[in-house]
Amino acid sequence: MKKAVAAKPVKKAVAAKPVPKAAAAKSAKSVKKTAAKPESRTALVRRARRINRELAEVYPYAHPELDFENPFQLLVATVLSAQTTDLRVNQTTPALFAKYPTPEDLAAANPEDVEELIRPTGFFRAKTKSIMGLAAALRDEFGGEVPGRLEDLVKLPGVGRKTAFVVMGNAFGRPGITVDTHFGRLVRRWKWTEETDPDKVEKAVGELFPKSDWTMLSHRVIFHGRRICHARKPACGACPIAPLCPAYGEGETDPEKAKKLLKYEKGGFPGQRLKPPQSYLDAGGIPAPPLGATAPPATGE
Repeated sequence: MKKAVAAKPVKKAVAAKPVPKAAAAKSAKSVKKTAAKPESRTALVRRARRINRELAEVYPYAHPELDFENPFQLLVATVLSAQTTDLRVNQTTPALFAKYPTPEDLAAANPEDVEELIRPTGFFRAKTKSIMGLAAALRDEFGGEVPGRLEDLVKLPGVGRKTAFVVMGNAFGRPGITVDTHFGRLVRRWKWTEETDPDKVEKAVGELFPKSDWTMLSHRVIFHGRRICHARKPACGACPIAPLCPAYGEGETDPEKAKKLLKYEKGGFPGQRLKPPQSYLDAGGIPAPPLGATAPPATGE
């Protein structure tokens, strides 16, 4: 079985700096001024790429937040992550992979046993059918190996483009844009696109960046959506890219109040991975507690 691509070493994290009230007010004014004048394509590309550079400074340790040791584990974990948090998946998969370490093992499992193991992730009957189905397909059609091509991955049960790009980008080092709920929400707030269909969002955003940026861009945007730019109450006053954001002001703009909304390592809470990359730990990130532990749970969406 192919090994997952090792993460490149990254520099120490730069903490998100609260936006001063004066700067915040200036940002709001600039947004109002630009709102009346349509943004040119060139200006959009420049602003989008600047946001990506800023996020790279804030989240130099950005990474997939699912625990995995090989492409098979990442594929299964990504399928299980639908309609639940990566944290809950990470707390659930150790027992699953200990009992069924290979596609052959999982394909031959008793469905009821698998259902019981993955029950905490929700929709466990449908997910059991998907992961056992993809395991059987890997066994029968790919020699027990996870394929690295998009056209092969999307043929597997329960695997769509989003899941395929997660696996391609993080297990095989092949560029891909992962459009989850966080990614879609943020790129619309930033006016990179107005599309809501994930495939159309993927295409629109992909045209703004070189392919080499796609995988890390996805991680950074998703990190930002989970930590600062939340769905219900974004922490605008603590956002490092507030001056570049057309949606500034949708959330809390007071720096001190916004700081209290920060989640995961930005707010001093545990992250989503039980076994995060060393770069994340070096930056002050805290591993998540295992399922059933009494340690404080991670907060986030």
